[in-house]
Amino acid sequence: MKRCKMAMARLAALIVLYTSLGHIPSSFGVILRTTDKIVWANEFEPIELTCLIESISTNNPRIEWKKIKNGVPSYVYFQNKISGDLENRAQLRDPANILIFNTSRADTAEYRCEVAAIEDQRDFDEILISLAVRVKPVVPRCSVPESVTVGTSTELRCLENEGFPASQYRWFHNNEELPQDPKTSQRFVNVSYIINPDTGSL
Repeated sequence: MKRCKMAMARLAALIVLYTSLGHIPSSFGVILRTTDKIVWANEFEPIELTCLIESISTNNPRIEWKKIKNGVPSYVYFQNKISGDLENRAQLRDPANILIFNTSRADTAEYRCEVAAIEDQRDFDEILISLAVRVKPVVPRCSVPESVTVGTSTELRCLENEGFPASQYRWFHNNEELPQDPKTSQRFVNVSYIINPDTGSL
């Protein structure tokens, strides 16, 4: 009995020490984690953002998800229902994951999972996840002059603005790819050109 009282006293002292130092053991507070803080998804395909509750004592914690776009937060899960632009396109899955059924390019943003547990000493935790949705490029628009005066320079343009991440461009002459640097190829060593793979300009 005496040993039991001593053990309880030591435990109480440890709790006071942890609290005074600003460290609360995981068994006394809500702690969240995620499998991926940076998530990539393909447009129109499903993706799940994970918010895993590692430790909690409260039986029915308050779970909220916010979408942060251009620094402005908006609710996507609030008062036990999906809201905002994810309404009818997502659901909450245990313990606190968000499953988006068909992602769109507008879903690219940061998402914050927040869990409030009033019965825990550490009664709140949050985790931030960055979602980027890949978008397939479309057929580019090309601009090629009909005629050019010999000895002068001209610019050929090729551009599409749907793809994400931004598209990279390559140019071909008679089905043969033009090297980035013409001096690296015997066939094009006497040709003078500049290719910008980011803008599609030749």
